[in-house]
Amino acid sequence: MMFACEKFDFGGGAAGFSFDGSTGGIQARPTMGAQYRSPRRAAYKISPMASVSPASVTADSPASVTSDRQWRRVAWTVIVLAAILFFVRLGARAFWSSEFRWAEISREMVVTGNYFWPTINGRVYYDKPLGSYWLVLLATPLTGGVNEAAARLPCAIAGLLAVGLLILLARRLYDLKTGVLAGFILTTSFSFVFFSRHASADVETLTGELAALLLFDHHKERQDGWWVIWLWIIMAFTSLTKGLLGFVLPILVIGTFTILIDGWAGLGAGLLAGSLAARLRWIVERNRWFFNWKSIVAIAIAGVIYSAPFEVSSHMMGSQKGLEMVFRENVVRFFHPFDHRGPIYLYVYVIFALMAPWSVLLPGALIEIHHQRDIDTEPARSDRFALVYFWATFVFYTLSGSRRSYYILPILPAAALIISRVLIYQRDVASSAAKFLIKFGYGVIAVAIAAAIAMLIPPHAILPGKMAFLPAAPAQATIVIFWIVSLASVIYTIRKLTSARIALSMCVIAYLAMTYVFIFAMPAAEAYRGEKSFGLQVLQVLNGNTSRLGLYRTLGPLEYLNPPHPLPLFERKADLEAAIAKDNIRWFIVRRRDLPTLSVPTQVMFAEASYPWEDDENYRNKVMLVRVGGAPPS
Repeated sequence: MMFACEKFDFGGGAAGFSFDGSTGGIQARPTMGAQYRSPRRAAYKISPMASVSPASVTADSPASVTSDRQWRRVAWTVIVLAAILFFVRLGARAFWSSEFRWAEISREMVVTGNYFWPTINGRVYYDKPLGSYWLVLLATPLTGGVNEAAARLPCAIAGLLAVGLLILLARRLYDLKTGVLAGFILTTSFSFVFFSRHASADVETLTGELAALLLFDHHKERQDGWWVIWLWIIMAFTSLTKGLLGFVLPILVIGTFTILIDGWAGLGAGLLAGSLAARLRWIVERNRWFFNWKSIVAIAIAGVIYSAPFEVSSHMMGSQKGLEMVFRENVVRFFHPFDHRGPIYLYVYVIFALMAPWSVLLPGALIEIHHQRDIDTEPARSDRFALVYFWATFVFYTLSGSRRSYYILPILPAAALIISRVLIYQRDVASSAAKFLIKFGYGVIAVAIAAAIAMLIPPHAILPGKMAFLPAAPAQATIVIFWIVSLASVIYTIRKLTSARIALSMCVIAYLAMTYVFIFAMPAAEAYRGEKSFGLQVLQVLNGNTSRLGLYRTLGPLEYLNPPHPLPLFERKADLEAAIAKDNIRWFIVRRRDLPTLSVPTQVMFAEASYPWEDDENYRNKVMLVRVGGAPPS
């Protein structure tokens, strides 16, 4: 695919690299974007590269033009492959976990005609700004209503945009080939695929941050230009999806990078020498993108954009609930968490699951890129940008009091950038520890691929207890084909273990693995999920009339019931029994575990499907449709 060439020169003049497929080697030349040269401030000048071979072609040479066209085509191929992975069978799965929030809030906005007051079953639910719900509504004309596809489509589009933005950012920092590989790494990282196919606001936040960082990189040589207005507008719209992270993350990365642009030595020289006034001037000069009068205009515009929906909501409903939740979910949660209190070391190991399978190469890549900074090779400032992007994000989420595995999703583009940089600049790898860890990481993947054929073994032949009743792996012919192709890539790579071959093999393995999981396996598993079918069956029994239906200690399959008005939700036994006594409730949905606590006569009509491999707790949490009357529950 992207390494199927024997020898190429890419780019010319001051930017490019040459690749020798026979040796797996790449000779890198710095891009103009990598040098961060500014004609306005001498402090931004850097020395020529110390470890780069002379350019073998000029910018106008036929080889340079041909190779650039070839890699542009490869970049578009990556975009197409990402689109397949993110969009194919997007609506095939029923809503899962928190997805129902985006669907139900959007549905109730349509039912009530109030697009500034998010509710679930008529009760305000303002833990996120309104932007992500509006994106779902914008998708409904394309999907025929508020359904699974509509709820997920904004995330799929955002994921595709993120891949493109990362390719452009990496191209500016390094070169096009680094960008192509970084984009493919992001495309095939497990959690990125998952959340690009999952109704939420996480990928929108990640994409907005990438857009802001790309804009900064494009204008870094003139930090106090009018472009800062667009920077703040991007951050404002991003923050309208999940919260103030749309402001915090780009400001954190850009601010930290401009301070560390010349490394720790430059930071020490600027902050540890001279008068206090001189040190403050140094900080201001390094952050002209923020400390200039145009930023006042930009911040004001961003403030209007961000606050407008909350002000309209407050005016319409007479409540400041929106801004109160912004403060609670962003500020209070960071400093005084009220839930999701994961251990402080959570992200040290979680990132390996989030970025699988590429995470096996991350330790070696981090060691190598830090080693390159220790020996002061080029492209220094591009490496510093990638490292700041990664570590600033990691430290920020680690210091937050509220920690949850997927919160750190915005670190994935930075990690993809670092892994791609190390694999592409293969001949510059000087750390023996990095070389060992990269080869060891690939070895783990090779062993996993060899063992993957065991997926064809029936569960009852190898698993104990209830797990033996699990269904066989779906699409077994696909498993065989994907396994043969993946194993062939492993054999090809092991014959001559170079970074180029490792990259090629990992691309093949990662894409096939994600394709099987998300396009074949997960949709097939829908046959064993009962919430949607239960909800549709309830509507069939009630002939679509939910006026006498209640909910007891559960919302059940609310998003599939599509009630025209909020359903009565009872948390206390006495309240439900009082409503039944008044003949207001003739049907109700209840978890199996809660039904025995009631003393009114009831008749269980049917329950959500259960399966022999489920444990007792899962069984007791299944919901049932109950009709009032008949014998008391036993």
